[in-house]
Amino acid sequence: MVKLSRSKLELFTECQRCFWLDVKQGVKRPPGFPFTINNAIDALLKAEFDVHRAKGTRHAAMKKFKIDAVPFAHENLDRWRHNFTGVQFGHEATGFLVYGAVDDLWVNPAGELIVVDYKATGAEHKIHDSYRRQMEIYQWLLRRNGFAVSATGYFLFAQVNKGRGFGNGEAALSFDLFIEPLVGDDSWVEHAITGAKRAYDKAAAPEAAPACEYCHYRDAAAHALKKD
Repeated sequence: MVKLSRSKLELFTECQRCFWLDVKQGVKRPPGFPFTINNAIDALLKAEFDVHRAKGTRHAAMKKFKIDAVPFAHENLDRWRHNFTGVQFGHEATGFLVYGAVDDLWVNPAGELIVVDYKATGAEHKIHDSYRRQMEIYQWLLRRNGFAVSATGYFLFAQVNKGRGFGNGEAALSFDLFIEPLVGDDSWVEHAITGAKRAYDKAAAPEAAPACEYCHYRDAAAHALKKD
């Protein structure tokens, strides 16, 4: 099976040409800046919630935002969190092994899993369309693995508290935690996977998305080089 990560499916929604170049030809977009602070925040939050996972108790942020759930304990959680394994589903109709790595899972009293995604931000916390799709793909994957999944997922934002600053070098930069709900609808995911398969099977590169800056750059660079 061809591996299709959550991020590659997001790439398909952004630009089919970039998707084809990446997944079929191995030509990736230039990497962005490393998210070292975000990765550190993820690790710290996972460690905090793992303490409560072991005890079966609620984190203070869950109490503050009145979320009736506890962190979900499962033998495969570490695998589901790992970027190169994640929650997987073999999509037989396309031959794609679809997967995505979750940040956290909680469980409510009804036994439904709640998808939770951590986000570090220096600006106002806000749920973007790409965040919504990310959440819905995770919900889709878990349902395909036989789990009952709550339609409501949560984004846990760690937002820099700029008002406190660094205290003239005497204090650490602090973050405030906010939890925002999202009612997901994964009905688009199946259609996107089949669309990605059609794009993948093309013998030549599909048309670029009109707003794709990467394709604009490639086309402009190729044109300039031809003039030489």
